[in-house]
Order: sequence, then structure tokens, then C-alpha cells
Amino acid sequence: MRFFGQLCGLTGAFWTALLAGQVAVADIGLTNINDPEQIKNAASIAAYDMMSYYDGNKTGQIPGKLPGTWWEGGAMFMALIQYWYFTGDDSYNDVTNQGMLWQKGEHNDYLPSNWTQWLGNDDQVFWGLAAMTAAELNFPEQSKEVSWLALAQGVFNTQVPRWDTGTCGGGLRWQQNSYQAGWTTKNAISNGGLFQLSARLARYTNNQTYSDWAEKIWDWTQTTPLMNNKTWTIADTTNVDTQCTDHGDLQWTYNYGTYISGAGYMYAVTKGAQKWKDGIDGLLKTTFKTFFPQQYGGNIMSEVACEPNMKCDRNQDCFKGFLSGWLAFLTTVAPYTKDEIIPKLQASALAAAKQCSGGSDGKHCGRRWFQSTFDGTQSLETQMSATSLFSVQLITQKNQAPLTSDTGGKSKSDPNAGLDDSQAPTGNGLGIKITTGDRAGAGILTALFVTGWVGMMTWMIRGG
Repeated sequence: MRFFGQLCGLTGAFWTALLAGQVAVADIGLTNINDPEQIKNAASIAAYDMMSYYDGNKTGQIPGKLPGTWWEGGAMFMALIQYWYFTGDDSYNDVTNQGMLWQKGEHNDYLPSNWTQWLGNDDQVFWGLAAMTAAELNFPEQSKEVSWLALAQGVFNTQVPRWDTGTCGGGLRWQQNSYQAGWTTKNAISNGGLFQLSARLARYTNNQTYSDWAEKIWDWTQTTPLMNNKTWTIADTTNVDTQCTDHGDLQWTYNYGTYISGAGYMYAVTKGAQKWKDGIDGLLKTTFKTFFPQQYGGNIMSEVACEPNMKCDRNQDCFKGFLSGWLAFLTTVAPYTKDEIIPKLQASALAAAKQCSGGSDGKHCGRRWFQSTFDGTQSLETQMSATSLFSVQLITQKNQAPLTSDTGGKSKSDPNAGLDDSQAPTGNGLGIKITTGDRAGAGILTALFVTGWVGMMTWMIRGG
């Protein structure tokens, strides 16, 4: 995942026909958070504007690929799968199926040959999490195609051999290949992403291998600055050159979301083990304190590292949407969290609805949900976050946890997915033997780069 993207400069431009006969309002029109129809309408508008940026389904374009980024395609489809699940609107199901399958790679592991040489572990895992979401929500599958569950398993099977015990006692590096800038970094989102995927696979399949890996990743993370289980803070990065003793402390919503979500699934797998409850409670406390600032009332989500000075990049504009979805589903796998989480999601949605008042349609969503007037930001990414936030408001209507193979999940397992991919990067030849129950498991970063990256981020946060 790249932190140096540029925001898309397009506008959502085709609303006149869509809204024919409707009365124009000053914003997206969500004023009653208990009205399912208002929620669905807001989610529909946000999703439509999001898809106005997507050309992958057009002749001559690449399905699933967004301009200047690969990983965001997976994130976008994850948002659309959730949108379909909550609203029942299948308008984007065909394009989601097309993109998800087009980018699956030759070995069903989301390592397509056109992009593999440049991918980070976090890039790949977002597609795996999208496939896992599709499996858990029974998103329609094509009869002669690979299953959503198998695609998630393919990502797992190609990521665990990159577990690097040669430095820091374990962990995934940020990048998959040693020639990539960022190779010496181990970061929270790569490890948190695989942790969450492992936990969700454990719950869906009831296979011990996935549980063992989730526990391994969680425990290792706490031996590094990436997760402090005293303060329950998550650092963004650490570096192998220091044996993972340094830490980049910028706070991002999605880092917390990956670990909180994974802990929730493990809480469900272990039927409420105290270890996972402690993790959920500790990380939620920090998440609420950090990303729902008191100056905005304490209930409205904010990407605090870059929103105050409006210097979020396109990647960072996605993050709040991920946290919104993962918190919503947490209330179903760890139901005791519902009373704390739902009011914050609802307040955020009502606030974001006022922010969704820009663009040519007067309904385009900016990034600052706490600001009641449009902040001028227009991008696929801000629409993605809004689509997710509005969609998940219907979690209280669904009142159902993600499915498993025992509770109605139809997606079929392929424990060997991705295992025949001889081109899959293994991290400088590093690997680890996977213990299985049913075969289910089966440019180097320079000092100048580090200094420049840290300096850039410090400049960004402090306002330049």
C-alpha cells in the first residue's frame, strides 16, 4: 500500500438522470438514524458517486484496477459487498464479481502476475479480506469459478511463508520483495491484516491451524512496539535494522481496526476467552479516545493524523470506512460491545450526512465528518468511507453475525489454494513450516528513505 498517492480529481457527474423527480436537498438527506429507508438512500447516493470514478468495467479497461493503485480495488469491492448485504441493492454485484475474479491471479491467491513484483503484504491482504467478507456474507458466487473462501485461503497460504523469523523473532515485512523500498519495515497493517484474516478463517472453518496463526501473530506483535498491551496503543511501523525496537507512532484508524476485529473473531472462536476480551477492551478504549475526539463531541470519527490540516492522501481517506465496517461486525461477534460502538457509528453517520453536501450533485462527501459544511474534498476514497459508514448503520436491523460453514455459509473450502504458486514471493527465501489439521495452512529501504519518509510524515502532521 502506498502512502504517496494523489487524490482523484474527478467529480460524481451523472446524478441528474438518477435523481429525476426527487427534491434536491442541501445534503445527502440522512436525518433520522432509525429510519432504514433514509439510511439506504444515503448509502445508495454515496455508492453511486463512488462508482462514478470506476472505469474498470468499460471496454478497454482493466476490471478491478483503479488508476494509480491496485490495493484500493479490493477495498472498494469490500465496501460494495457490505453495501449489498445491508441494503439489498444488487446494482453493483456484477461489476464486483468481475473485478474480484479478474484480479485473483493465476493461482487464486490475489497475486496477479501484472502486479506481484510491486506488491506489499498489506496490498494483497486487502483483497483477501474482501474475499473473506464475500464468503461470510454469502455474496453470490459464479458456479464454475473459484469460491470466495478459497481466495481468502490462497492469500493466507501465500502470506504465512513470508513470516520472517530471521529478524525481530517473526512478523511480516511491509513489502514482499527485497528490492522494494520498505523491505526493512515491519508494519501494523500487514501483520494486523494477516491476523484478522487468520482469525476470520478460524471462525469460518473451525480449523485449528488458522487459530494458531492468529494467536502467533497477536503474541508476536506484542513483543514489538507495534502493539503495547500496557497502553493498548498501536505503532504504525518498526524497522528490522533495530531489531524492531524503534517505532513510528502516527495513529491510524485502520491499524486499530484490523487488530480489534481479529480479536473479536478470536473472542468468538474461543467462546469468550479473557485474553481476547482484554484485547478488545483495551484497543477499543484507545480507539474511542484517539479517533473520536472530545473537541468534536466524543462520538464522531476522525482520522486525526491528517484531517485537521487537510493533508490526508488518497489511502488515508479510505481508513475510516474500514474501521466503521469492522466495528459494526464486532458488535455481532462480541455482542457486549454493542452499547459502546453503535452510538458512535450513528453519531458519525449523522455528522457525515451533513458533510455530504458538495460536488455537482450537492451530495458528494468530503473527508471531515465533524465539519457540518462541505470541506471541498472529492474522491473515490471519501465516497468509499461514506458508503461503508452509511451501510453499516443497518447492522442493528440485520442483527446477525457473519456466517460460518456451520451457520449457513455456502462458500467452499480449498485448503490448497495458492500452494502451487511458484512465483509467490516468500520474503528473501524466508519461510516457516505450517502445521495443518486438514492441510488448511498449507530497492532495499535506505537510511535516506527512512529519514525522508519520517520527515515527510512529521511535516504533514505538524502542518508543514
